[in-house]
Amino acid sequence: MNTIPDPATTPTAASPAVAAQDVPADAAPTIRAVSGEELLTTAYPLWAYAFQGSPVSDETVDRWRTELASGEGEDDSRVNLVAFGGGEAEAVVGGISMRHNVRGSVFPMVGISGVATHPKARRRGHVRTLLTRMHEQMRDSGHVLSTLYPFRQSFYERFGYVGFPKPRNIRLEARGLERMLRVEVPGEVSVHRIGEVFDDYYALLETLLGERHGFSVFNRAGTVGVAKENKHWIALARHEGEIVGALLYRTNGFGEELQGRQLLTRGPIGRTLLLQWLARHHDQYSSFTFELPPDERPDLWYVDLAYDDETKVSGPNHSSPMGRVLSVPGLAGITTGTARATIEVVDDPFVAGTWTLDGRGGTLEVTSGSASGGNGAGTGATARLTSHGLAALVYGVIDPAELALQGYGTVDAETAQELRTMFPPAAPYLFSGF
Repeated sequence: MNTIPDPATTPTAASPAVAAQDVPADAAPTIRAVSGEELLTTAYPLWAYAFQGSPVSDETVDRWRTELASGEGEDDSRVNLVAFGGGEAEAVVGGISMRHNVRGSVFPMVGISGVATHPKARRRGHVRTLLTRMHEQMRDSGHVLSTLYPFRQSFYERFGYVGFPKPRNIRLEARGLERMLRVEVPGEVSVHRIGEVFDDYYALLETLLGERHGFSVFNRAGTVGVAKENKHWIALARHEGEIVGALLYRTNGFGEELQGRQLLTRGPIGRTLLLQWLARHHDQYSSFTFELPPDERPDLWYVDLAYDDETKVSGPNHSSPMGRVLSVPGLAGITTGTARATIEVVDDPFVAGTWTLDGRGGTLEVTSGSASGGNGAGTGATARLTSHGLAALVYGVIDPAELALQGYGTVDAETAQELRTMFPPAAPYLFSGF
């Protein structure tokens, strides 16, 4: 009997306690990509059991089938790898091809999503096998980096991921906001249903992708769902004809809150225009909620501002995002400080080796081996890093002097200063949720 039955033929799911046909715990799983209607009997049931209510209803299965038939259930930016044991789907990892800004350069990035293992198949290394295969496949197809939202950071730390700062969630009180209406700022705000102006919204995301460190976007097919649902207002701020800010939001009734998504701006003019729009509601709503980049300082927006920081960091639903490097040579061209160092990266199947990193021209040049041309492990290296340590430097989230304290490497004082100059502190804002 299948522990997770075929939803296409079985009206109700069996209890997860029902034992499957015995499979040796050390049997190597079969790994392959799954798409189309096969998702109904493999990935979808695993995702439902892990992340949704289950057993799933017939109506849910019918909706899955309809979405797949219409093309809404998948697009060519997604890869789903499934581990099979004894003919059953036991674990799944999804990869989403995205674009991602690192220090001013935009790279192909794989977003890891939908990692799930059936309880009966856990502790057999399925996720390690699937993630390694996904990383390898996506790196070989040109993806330089990978990011994810972990259920527990320490679990994904094993796979070379380092934590990012959490975006801030704030509740801005209406009290005092009306003073923003007295500020003279060039520009205007227009308000629409998101379905009417999706092209403008997506164009702003594309612009921010090129401007903001850590920013990521799905392809158009992966983003347009918000327009199809058409459940949000969007305030678009324009300055000299260009869109400089946007806020998607919904209202919850008189005297309640105005519930926003991310407050997206290209600078203080866009932010001020959007705050003025919110100020026009100060007698209508008690507060305004939205997400901000992790380095934003709302306490300096205007005097007498009142807000609560409601940022929550806690697994499994409120973890900070994480990222890792899949290709060191692929990072060539990112903006750096004028410095140079040779590092050795250890214990990683994708970025291990000795690398000379040269930022003296203002952009990163990468050479395999030491400055003297040697290619032996550790030759000429003055820093020994894990893959987490490398990612921490590239993203700017940990100072070189702290790497040893985190267990991410050893760096002498002189090299630490070179690396600090080459990779100054930064606050990546991943933006896209997956």
